[in-house]
Amino acid sequence: MTTPIIRTRELGKQYVMGDTVVHALRGVSLDIAPGEMVAVMGPSGSGKSTFMNVVGCLDRPSSGRYELAGDAVEELSADALAAIRNRRIGFVFQQFNLLPRTSALENVELPLLYTGMPRQERQARARRRLEQVGLGERSDHHPRQLSGGQQQRVAIARALVNDPVLILADEPTGALDSRTSVEVMALLQQLNREGITIVLVTHEHDIADFAGRIIVFRDGRVQSDEPNERKDAAAMLQALRAQAAAS
Repeated sequence: MTTPIIRTRELGKQYVMGDTVVHALRGVSLDIAPGEMVAVMGPSGSGKSTFMNVVGCLDRPSSGRYELAGDAVEELSADALAAIRNRRIGFVFQQFNLLPRTSALENVELPLLYTGMPRQERQARARRRLEQVGLGERSDHHPRQLSGGQQQRVAIARALVNDPVLILADEPTGALDSRTSVEVMALLQQLNREGITIVLVTHEHDIADFAGRIIVFRDGRVQSDEPNERKDAAAMLQALRAQAAAS
């Protein structure tokens, strides 16, 4: 049986705010298999962001168990958690989080600076990832010289540069228009077809429909967890282009 990329058992997270204990996660148990593309949804305060922070090793659970690719991570040291974040997980954020005064290539290189990799090898790897997301000719451009969709592609290349087992995307289309959102989702679907596991948080049902599975959180618990017949973003993008050409 294939080991899940993500396995949680009775995962709990509490925050103490004065005299009040806030239960952000309440006994969450689920598995995400290698090669899945999963959308995590839920209203504000539902626990979806806390879940992603724990899964991304940005926060520790208060109780329960979390395994990443078979390795228990809930009791690791801060340094070990940082190493996992850098080497095994790629992050994509709504606001891109690119350094404004550095080139696309340098932004993609950034996670490799902490590995001790020689500069020439870092640049070669970063350049390959930019080519993979269709920006090989824009490697010397700064973020201000790129559109929002291109900036998100740089961010995706950066997330890929360390060959992670998992990409976590937090509202990856939240700062983009509808067509550019479809372009980004087409890229994520392509990466998923190549075998990369992707978990994305979104409040948009149209975006969640590009995933093969939708998990909905409410009040810190999993309210529903269902397979989804996902939309084909590449086909949708082709139709949008044909429509624009005809008008």
